Amino acid sequence: MSAGLRGFLVFAVLAVAAAAVYWFVLREQPAPPAPVAAPPAPAPAPAPPPRTVPSGPPLPALADSDAEMLQALNRLLGSGAEALLLRPGIVHRIVATVDNLPGDKVPQQVIPVRPPGGSFGTLDQGGRLTISPANAARYARYVNLVSQLDTAELVSTYRRYYPLFQQAYRELGYPKGEFNDRLVEAIDDLLEAPQPEPPVSLVAPRAMFDYADADLQDASAGQKILIRLGPENEARVKTKLRQLRRALDSIDLPR
Repeated sequence: MSAGLRGFLVFAVLAVAAAAVYWFVLREQPAPPAPVAAPPAPAPAPAPPPRTVPSGPPLPALADSDAEMLQALNRLLGSGAEALLLRPGIVHRIVATVDNLPGDKVPQQVIPVRPPGGSFGTLDQGGRLTISPANAARYARYVNLVSQLDTAELVSTYRRYYPLFQQAYRELGYPKGEFNDRLVEAIDDLLEAPQPEPPVSLVAPRAMFDYADADLQDASAGQKILIRLGPENEARVKTKLRQLRRALDSIDLPR
């Protein structure tokens, strides 16, 4: 799978549940005036101590979070997810990939998920190089995982582990930035990816293929990946992205 989709699959496991603190305050009510002497009114009951709503078990340290993140991913994506993930540094890889999706390139060393088997398929149609329709099958497993994700569970996991992703984002070089803001930017950018009618023409000026259409070639790294998935896969991924984007509009994260 290519870099952009890898980032999308794992930004599925971002998160942390924000704990809310509630307390009750009992106020003393003045006693009504007595016409005759009466025993003093009993002292009001003391206010109960603040009650904290449990926020779940403590999070692991970022440097030691791989094991717990693997468990979270297995719950979201199924037991086979562990074999797809590259380690160490799952959280750091996710954050770096998401941060790079709206840019020009996603560095290979930060990608969190293993690539699919096989090679990128092309066709030579009378001297015109195009993406092979059969190429989309290489990504089917990953796109199926994305499509089957439970959005509510995904967002709950994201809230739970959000402090780890926020810490990794700050360490990436954004001391005042919010990772959730960058995640939303990346999703919005992916949703704006063009959906060209196949066959999509390519050129090969070097070892890597480029899109022959200048507008497609100028697209962001994440958008290029979605185009490469093929129109049906791209549409399925965008459907899940829209669900996630709507959920993020109302999520309450610690700031």
